[in-house]
Parts: sequence; structure tokens; C-alpha cells
Amino acid sequence: MSKRITLPFLFAAAIVAGAQTQPVTATIDATQTGAPISKYVYGQFIEHIGGIINNGIWAEMLDDRKFYYPITSQAPASAPAPGRFSLRHWIPIGPVESVVMDTNHPFVGEHTPLVKLVGVSPRGIQQAGLAVRKGKSYTGRIVLAGDAGAKVAVALVWGPNANERQSVTVGKLHGAYRKFPLKFTTDADNDNARLEITGTGKGAFHIGAVSLMPADNVQGFRREVIAALKQLRSGVYRFPGGNYVSGYEWRDTIGDPDKRPPRWDYAWNVMQPNDVGIDEFMTFCKLLDVEPSLTVNSGFGDAQSAAHEVAYCNGPKTSTMGKLRAENGHPQPYGVKFWGVGNEMWGEWQLGVMPLKQYEIKHNLFAQAMRHVDPTIKLIACGAMPDAMTGSKQAKRITGKVVPEYLGPADWTGGLFAHCLDNMDYVSEHFYTYNNQHFDLEKGESVNVPTNEPLVDWERRPANMMRAKYEHYQEYLKLIPALRARPVPISLDEWAYSRIPPNSYKVVPAYAWAFDEMFRHSDLYQMAGFTFATSLLSANRTEAVLNPAGLLFKMYRDHYGTIPVTVTGNSPQPPPKYPVGADQPAVNAGSDTFPLDVAAALSNDRKTLTVAVVNPTESAQHLNLSFKGVELTGKGHLWRMAPSSINASIVVGQKPEVQVEAQGLDNMPDTATIPPISVNIYESAVVR
Repeated sequence: MSKRITLPFLFAAAIVAGAQTQPVTATIDATQTGAPISKYVYGQFIEHIGGIINNGIWAEMLDDRKFYYPITSQAPASAPAPGRFSLRHWIPIGPVESVVMDTNHPFVGEHTPLVKLVGVSPRGIQQAGLAVRKGKSYTGRIVLAGDAGAKVAVALVWGPNANERQSVTVGKLHGAYRKFPLKFTTDADNDNARLEITGTGKGAFHIGAVSLMPADNVQGFRREVIAALKQLRSGVYRFPGGNYVSGYEWRDTIGDPDKRPPRWDYAWNVMQPNDVGIDEFMTFCKLLDVEPSLTVNSGFGDAQSAAHEVAYCNGPKTSTMGKLRAENGHPQPYGVKFWGVGNEMWGEWQLGVMPLKQYEIKHNLFAQAMRHVDPTIKLIACGAMPDAMTGSKQAKRITGKVVPEYLGPADWTGGLFAHCLDNMDYVSEHFYTYNNQHFDLEKGESVNVPTNEPLVDWERRPANMMRAKYEHYQEYLKLIPALRARPVPISLDEWAYSRIPPNSYKVVPAYAWAFDEMFRHSDLYQMAGFTFATSLLSANRTEAVLNPAGLLFKMYRDHYGTIPVTVTGNSPQPPPKYPVGADQPAVNAGSDTFPLDVAAALSNDRKTLTVAVVNPTESAQHLNLSFKGVELTGKGHLWRMAPSSINASIVVGQKPEVQVEAQGLDNMPDTATIPPISVNIYESAVVR
């Protein structure tokens, strides 16, 4: 047992609006332990939505580099409107009619630009809006074919003067397409540089594809993004979707990137270049030292295609699909362990949505075909418990009732447990909590919460979703005897607090509380994928750093233990304010230490004890700690996030307003003052 000890420093109590606090007591009982916390619960999710992949992690600077859209003086009518999905477009240099889209001899896709020449007057195309930095080099390639009399130059332009550009003259053209290397070095910063491709002379030339990246890219990925994301040690990454996967054709994403056809993405109504496919994702996971989790297309896709995808990734190079992978430059099998079967197939927005009874058959067909290729893989079925089916209004769509009945036609997870249990190893669950909203069961829709909602309620919302799924699972255990004999854990492979200001600290206590709640049910939550990995960054087109939420993920991953221990207290969480259902569990999430949330865990070797304390209020809180079943040496550390404002932020290129403060401790405290809106992890060595 630990003796009474004090911190080497005291934190001044911060009393907001005259609020008074009473001491909270927490008892850490190391004799009662839970299932080990999986590193996979720190996982991430990425999807081809907006620029998350094509610009967020991939180093390509050019949009529409394979010319999906026709080249005109204005953006094509079919192109996305300005906003989340907007793309930069190519425009002609010279008369509009000098550039035509040739459908008879395309290099890739349906058409390729053909530039008609008229002697010394340059004709060609350009794309502006590129971000370049002084002294930085850029490399790329261009695929060309043309008449012998055509002379082509490619220039990177970063200013109006003649010396603010660099040009590469391409070698002699032929009728067959050839690739030519590009390299430039700029001598100024400019966020509106442009690439020009022009020709002079006689005849015409085709531009098959063009690419430009910073020369310091890491196997095609943005160096600064890889460096930032690697700090998270996320365990697992899920790819490629998300809604995108239900129209995804994986075979379009392998082989020569310049020959991969750009396709229309019907999930997000935008063109996808298919530059980041399976092989690139495997490289990405290797760079980050994480496990890949691939989701197969069970929307418009079929079981045989899914089986071929497994074979491409995991088959020996002597097999048909393994040979194809080897021909694409990857002779060794990837050994992908985790495979999701579909995404949100319960939602009306999903391509290929169907009734649950039909999808149960489809899931089993997929699982059997995929396991026939590789019996060792772990399958993740796409479920949706009553909380998700209620909040998404899908229960009402299917049955006319806002809340689904357990094991009824709108209980997606229940149906899969009842009829597909032998064909799954995890069940996928999703939740999103929305800023200043909750789901009103009487109205059957999300409504705004009162403007005077206590901060602690706002911060609890994601943890409540964790708790709600735990409660639903307990009902399944009562209803499905086979599940009791063979429990299937949750892969929470999409979760986030949505519609909040980017890079704000406000969400940090909420995510810490959610982690604590997940750890309290570590036997159930064994994998997760945060939406999105890039949401943990503050980034522009040339820089990237971890934002406050990213620092929180890193702090927990680096310093929190792996064997949960029981925490009891003298101050239970308050009862629910809203009727139970959708985003409101029967019991509010959190430890019996209200208004604090306290969780604790031993290290894997049981030589270290960690205690996480979240203060989701705007007042300092006083905590008394006691310990059972463990003796502490006294020496330890404290890691703390406690900015002066809940709206503090980290914006790339600016001085950060949030940091993780590290302190050495002479003793694990048995009394402490916990600063407002703070997240704290205490660590102490254990006497054996």
C-alpha cells in the first residue's frame, strides 16, 4: 500500500463563476484486472473522401493528372462545385480549339488531350494553384506521344518574371507513348505556382499523363505527414472505406499508376485518380509500422472479386494472383490479417444496400470465399447496433419504428450474430457524435441541445456512445446462446466527434473520456479506427503537425498502461437526462468519481501503474487517491494537457497553444488538484 504523499508542486485551484468543488475519492484496485488493452484500439481510418488521401497523405501536387475531365477555359460542368471536393483544373494555353480530347488514341481512360501546333506560338495546357517552397526540389514525369516536328517543354512557374520559372525540354517524340523525367528547383515561396506544358513546331502531340511531387517524398507519400502520423503508433489502419468501398474496383488500383484509369466515385460524386491503391496502402502501413485492415466491396462487389483481392495480397507468387502482385513489383505476400466485409450495408446511402436477411446470405458467401483463399484471416462483419440504427433513422426506414427491436429486421448486428456468427471474428460498429446535438427519440431526429448545456455533458457524449454499445452487447449475450459460447469483439472502425472547429482543444477531454470508457470494456473493444487519421493533424499543403487531438492520442498510446484495473469512487455519475436510446445509454459513461473520470492500468510487465484523470469541467477539482493490491515506489511521472482556454488550438506555422507537459514525480499523489479542462496521466513504478 502507498503511504500518504504529496506532489512536488501544487496547482492553483481555478474557480469559474464562483463554482465550488468537493474532494472526490478514487480507489485503484490492482487485484481486479481486465482484458489487455489492444494496441489496435488506437487505430485509424482513411478513405478517399475529399483530399484526405489524394492530397492529405499522398505527395501528388497535380489534380486530374490523367485528364478525366475535358480541357476547357472553364471548369467542366460535371466537375464538383467549389468546396470540400473541388479540384484544380487544366486550362488551354493559346486558343481553346488548339486542345482537343482524343477518344481514338487515349493513353488511359476515355480520352487524352491532343495539342495542335502552329509554329513558334506556344500551344498547350497549364494548371495553377500549386504550392512550392524556396530552395525545394520537385520531381515528376510526363507521358507524351507526338509528331517528330513537335518540340515540347514543361515549365514550373512561381512568379511573373522570366527568371521565376524553370523549364525542362523534352526529348524527341514518337508515335508511341513514352515517359520523360521532370525535375525543378524553385527559389521562392508561392502558393499559386503553375505547371505549363507547351509545344511549338509542326504537327501535334498527346499528353498521356503527368505527375509532380516534392523530391523529398517518401515512396510517394508526403514526408511531413508520414513523420507526424508515425508518432501516433496507431497499431492498425483501415482502408479504403467507408462509403467509397461499395463502388470500389480494387483491380483499377494496381499496376502502373499512370495506366490506372481515373473513375467516377459514386459515393462522393467526385473523380478518383486511383493513384493510391492496394500496393501503395501496404507501403504506407509499412512506413508507419502498423497493421493494414482492408475492407472489401460487398456493395456493388461480389464474393469472387473479394476472394481474388485476398489472393492478390496474401497468395504466394506462384499463384495466379500472387504472380500478378509480383509482376507489379511486390513478390512477397503482404499477409494481410484483418479483412472487413463491406461498409455500413445497413444504410440507404450505401451502394448495393439490401434487406438484412439478404445481406446475411451475402456476408456468408463473402466469408466462405475469402477464407477458402486464406483460412488464417480475421473477418470483420459490418454491423449496426440499435443505437446506430436509431440515430441514422434506418430503423424507421425499415420498420416504421424509431428504435429497432432486438433481433428484428432493423437490428443489423443482432442479425449477423444470429445467422453469421461462424463467419466473423469481429463486428464492425460506427458512431459519430455531433456538436451541440443529441437524438430526440420522441421527434425521431437530432435536435440542438440547450445553449446552457454543462460542458461535462458535451464532453461525455462520445464516451456515452461507447457505453451504449456495451449495453446492447449485454442484451445480445442474453438472447444468443451461441454468442456466449463464442464472443465476438467490436471493431469500432469509425468514430469521431463531428462538426467541431478543426484543431481545437475542446474535443481532447471528450476523446480521453472515450478512451477510458473503451478500456473499461477492453474485452469487448479490441480494435478501432478513428475518423480520420488526418483529423489528428494540423496541415497545409507543405507542412503537418499533430493537433491537440493528435497529441492526446500520442499521450495515451505512449504512456497509458495495457492491463486495466478497477477504479471505484464516492461520487457516481449523474443519471441520464434524456430517455434511454440512440445516443443515451441506460447508465451514463464514466467512473464513480463525478465530475472527474478516472481510469487506471498496469503495464504489460506489471512493473508500472498508470492513472488517467480527465477533468471535463471549467473548475479545478480535488482528488483523493488510494490504492489496493499494489505497492508503489514513489518515483514516477505526470503527463498533462491543460491549456488556459478550451478553445486553444494548434495551427501549423503558428505557435502552438496546446502542449503535453511532462513532470517528474517524487511520489504518486494521494491528493491532487486537477486543473480545469485537463487530461492527466500519472505513472509510478510498482514494488514487486
